[in-house]
Amino acid sequence: MTENSQQPQSAPTSELPTQYAPAEVEGKLYERWVERGYFAADAKSDKPAYTIVIPPPNVTGSLHLGHAFQHTLMDALTRRKRMQGYESLWLPGMDHAGIATQNVVERELGKEGKSRHDLGRDAFVERVWQWKEEYGGKILGQMRRLGDGVDWSRERFTMDEGLSQAVQTIFKKLYDDELIYRAERIINWCPRCLTAISDIEVEYQDDDGELVSMKYGEGDDTIVVATTRAETMLGDTAVAVHPDDERYRHLVGRRIKLPLTDRTIPVVADTHVDPEFGTGAVKVTPAHDPNDFAIGQRHGLESLTVMDERGVITVHGPFQGLDRFEARSAIVAALRAEGRIVAEKRPYVHSVGHCSRCKTTLEPRLSMQWWVKVGPLAEAAGDAVRDGRVSIHPADMSKRYFDWVDNMHDWCISRQLWWGHRIPVWYGPEGEVVCVGPDEEPPGTEAEGWKQDPDVLDTWFSSGLWPFSTLGWPERTPDLEKFYSTDVLLTGHDIIFFWVARMMMFGLYAMDGEAPFKTIALTGLVRDQFGKKMSKSSGTAVDPLDWMNAYGSDAVRFTLARGANPGTDVPIGEDWVQASRNFANKIWNATRFALMNGATVEGPLPDPSEMTATDRWILSRLNKTVAEVDAFYDDFQFAKLSDALYHFAWDEVFDWYVELSKTTFMAGGEPAKVSGRVLGEVLDVTLRLLHPIVPFVTETLWTTLTGGESVVIAEWPTDSGFRDAAAEREIETLQQVITEVRRFRADQGLQPGQRVPARLTLDGTALAPHEAAIRQLLRLQPEGEAFAATATLPVAGATVALDLSGTIDVAAERKRLAKDLAAAEKEKAQANAKLGNEAFLAKAPDQVVDKIRTRLAKADEDIARIQAQLERLPEA
Repeated sequence: MTENSQQPQSAPTSELPTQYAPAEVEGKLYERWVERGYFAADAKSDKPAYTIVIPPPNVTGSLHLGHAFQHTLMDALTRRKRMQGYESLWLPGMDHAGIATQNVVERELGKEGKSRHDLGRDAFVERVWQWKEEYGGKILGQMRRLGDGVDWSRERFTMDEGLSQAVQTIFKKLYDDELIYRAERIINWCPRCLTAISDIEVEYQDDDGELVSMKYGEGDDTIVVATTRAETMLGDTAVAVHPDDERYRHLVGRRIKLPLTDRTIPVVADTHVDPEFGTGAVKVTPAHDPNDFAIGQRHGLESLTVMDERGVITVHGPFQGLDRFEARSAIVAALRAEGRIVAEKRPYVHSVGHCSRCKTTLEPRLSMQWWVKVGPLAEAAGDAVRDGRVSIHPADMSKRYFDWVDNMHDWCISRQLWWGHRIPVWYGPEGEVVCVGPDEEPPGTEAEGWKQDPDVLDTWFSSGLWPFSTLGWPERTPDLEKFYSTDVLLTGHDIIFFWVARMMMFGLYAMDGEAPFKTIALTGLVRDQFGKKMSKSSGTAVDPLDWMNAYGSDAVRFTLARGANPGTDVPIGEDWVQASRNFANKIWNATRFALMNGATVEGPLPDPSEMTATDRWILSRLNKTVAEVDAFYDDFQFAKLSDALYHFAWDEVFDWYVELSKTTFMAGGEPAKVSGRVLGEVLDVTLRLLHPIVPFVTETLWTTLTGGESVVIAEWPTDSGFRDAAAEREIETLQQVITEVRRFRADQGLQPGQRVPARLTLDGTALAPHEAAIRQLLRLQPEGEAFAATATLPVAGATVALDLSGTIDVAAERKRLAKDLAAAEKEKAQANAKLGNEAFLAKAPDQVVDKIRTRLAKADEDIARIQAQLERLPEA
């Protein structure tokens, strides 16, 4: 009753072990999949292409829960598309991670008592390559452990030969189009990594500092300014005030003495200054603050650099040679000695930028760097989303994207490192500047006075080319023709700025307006079970391999997918992984039962007229589930599709259909054969639906059930349209009866396996054919000669009369319920008293009042439930 049902190659030939042991099967299955080439994509195929390129993890990295989360979702998408008949390519690779990798190797050298300068540039780069071959790429093996269905034959690295050619090609093209330039600007400088850091790689945190107010000038020319970085005053070249500020109008254009120096500086009027903030006057240090730099540009101020690359004061005088933080204290002390300190505030909590790699406090610094002119590139990236060529999911994330691309500043792309793509620009003896393409020779030798720029490119420059450079660009390769543009970029919303916008700009530019992907599917971030950020320091960080070893990769994958609502953070705890392990075990045990009771996929499905209502019900529900899961996949609703599959498999198939069918299987004959074929169909389709998310357990069960080669290459189920509303209503009524009687039994304290004499009155209802199943599931034995109905339950048109004599102490039960009823009535009275007290309602917070209303509603529910239980009990 579903289309494209898998036809078996042979009947099941082996019995499943009693228990599922993930560790014994997962590694073997994955290697078999790779060896058989299931994940390899063919550019010559006539099938429609479906492409996802993996966000390249750092070569220094290992698998964390964020990786496991996104990889699970990408794997699910590509596995499903492969089953749907697409030429599905999930392309793997790694990022060379410039700063991170260089730091790792420099630390290794430090253990040997050496620095990179002891080796020299070429030898150091060779040492990094050696480290990469020996230690890098640990994450790739961990991806196999998770079950990533990537095409390993296409694995790429951002520093490999092909991608290096792509980097040099696009740099040359941008340079020739005047979209890359070199200029002296304020940048974020890391005194530890000794390199520029882009704005999006700055981590801001609130630090305890100091706010010092100090007097500049003498006599009537005195003006007070405040700063959190007193050491920079050595580089001040002006004081700025607002042009409309009457307090300082007489000072504008005049020069005042800069303390601790032999210089005077001008007072300038600039609209950037907020006259309402502080004293309304600000010190201007153009070489050490981006806003001050802009003021300096407007007023032609000199830019004085007062610190070197390590944050050490270079200005001649008593502070020369001091570290910036040492100089801060020394300068404040010197100003205090001169009587120039007006106020000091400590601690003064303010936001300070830190290097995302080494956590060092960054220093704004005037520096000659290479820049991308992002204006036209960013405009194109915005237009591609606005005109519908690229969709962002969920749609409400589009605002964050536009906020970024519509207000993007020029991008500093040079880094003062040795590991990375070296900038392909040469400087000649006569001041020549030549940019060299990948097929061009340098313009001259060092002996002739030519030198290559020493800087390397920002790591995000090369990773921005990832969707097309990995497919062979700048060559027009078969891979590029077949698999570009990619279908989905699935990534965290936190790197819209780092990576997504870069890829959009470069993809549209390099590929003549063709966007690098059709859909940007943004996920949230993985959090701990309380919704807080995981961290090693708080002890909440989790190694997903620990959970995979304990519970199996499928359990980790299903837990992550079940929490994946679009754009929303994903809380996760070990209890949830255990629950997913239990689900895998439930699938295993139910399939074992089915195989032992004749479940089969052999032959066509019987005609619905030959089926029981239970058979027709489950097939109707199966097709609805197929349609529902497909709709959720197309909307990237992984949590909803996982939940739908969980409840269909566990609740409807295993807890209801299998249990309701047991009497049919026990009776044998033709009805048992029909139900066996239906059960085989339901399991076949359910396992295929589950496979993209839980690939290992479904592979083992599906191949055993069907005898097929692999579920990886099985056809994805489609909705045949079969529906049976009457059967669904009939089984829903049956479920209502069974559920209500089970609840009554539990309320009376009966053990689940305890048998009770019962009389069933089912005449005139659709439940008559189900009497055997009702008695089986409810442990109801036939009424005997001494049967006395002590409790009667009318449910859904049927009547279930129970003889509880001898099974419970009615008097004791009535006494217990009476005590519970009194407690509930007391709770209700107290809640009503408070809610009826106007004085209390006037003073109590809303949340307190809401809590009391909730208590009242709960008390009403308890009273109704207990009274119903008392009415059903016989008289003592």
